[in-house]
Amino acid sequence: MKSDIHPDYHMIEIKMTDGSTYRTRSTWGKQGDTLSLDIDPLAHPAWTGGSAKLMDTGGRVSRFKNKYSGLGF
Repeated sequence: MKSDIHPDYHMIEIKMTDGSTYRTRSTWGKQGDTLSLDIDPLAHPAWTGGSAKLMDTGGRVSRFKNKYSGLGF
């Protein structure tokens, strides 16, 4: 195998959305860095069984609903 082609594999800390942390090995960041997660199995509806809220920032969903409101979906 060629030498010096693999990324550095080191220990980092993962911070979950509830504030709990754990240490694992990764190629992300540098030795001792902390990776803060925005979405993890503790908060994501796919794992919790909850429902996600649809954010309609551009008005596309509203326009779609208005355009097809008479079709009785």
